[in-house]
Amino acid sequence: MNEVVGRDDLLLVTLDTLRFDVAAELAAEGRIPHLARHLPGGVWEKRHAPGSFTYASHQAMFAGFLPTPATQGPHPRLFAARFAGSETTAGRTFVFDTPDLVSALAGAGYRTVCIGGVGFFNKQGPMGSVLPGLFQESHWEPEFGVASPTSFEAQVRRAEQVVAALPADRRLFLFVNVPSLHQPNWFHLPGATRAAGDSRATHAAALEYVDRHIGRLFAAARSRRRCFAIVCSDHGTAYGDGGFTGHRLGHEAVWTVPYAHFFLEASA
Repeated sequence: MNEVVGRDDLLLVTLDTLRFDVAAELAAEGRIPHLARHLPGGVWEKRHAPGSFTYASHQAMFAGFLPTPATQGPHPRLFAARFAGSETTAGRTFVFDTPDLVSALAGAGYRTVCIGGVGFFNKQGPMGSVLPGLFQESHWEPEFGVASPTSFEAQVRRAEQVVAALPADRRLFLFVNVPSLHQPNWFHLPGATRAAGDSRATHAAALEYVDRHIGRLFAAARSRRRCFAIVCSDHGTAYGDGGFTGHRLGHEAVWTVPYAHFFLEASA
């Protein structure tokens, strides 16, 4: 990452609330072709989330603690704050001396941009301003939120505008929090109703919706130069698993998340 940072643009996409099992099934069944073509080997890596809900998980990720591989470690990290005794900081880790990765990248000359989705990014109150407040530029509007059936399309349009407005010689760190998987997601499945509510099937349909539009986001991200992309979930959610519903709880469906990182080669 010491070679990547300063040379390439960076993209971090969190597919908020996406379960690992649903993501893996859809990739195996060919239902998310635009995502799958970028996954190493065509499959998601199984990892453990650093938190059980959006706020906690993103605070950890912005401090350099991305989801951890679900195998015996230690696992060297891509990014890490400098602190004594770290067992996951290695020679290839980008080590920073600021409180968070976002400010470290700003100090390295990157334009840091947040395109928010769920309520923790809506800037409508003190708590909803903490995470977007880490960035030099942040965007949120109701059409980006969880209640919008076209949230991701609207976010992609904003991302395209952000990229187009940035000087060609300025590096970009673009973060997009995708709310489409988060409840409510029933409206992404034809025939589903508000009364019946969300389910594992509507969750899957929401991921298919995201996949239909994520190619445009990737195209924008690589339009200026090569881009290093990380696409992952921040936590999963339960749909009656073991009698549990939702997240912010310690269940396998919540802790286990899909993860991938890859290069998007420059389009020009």
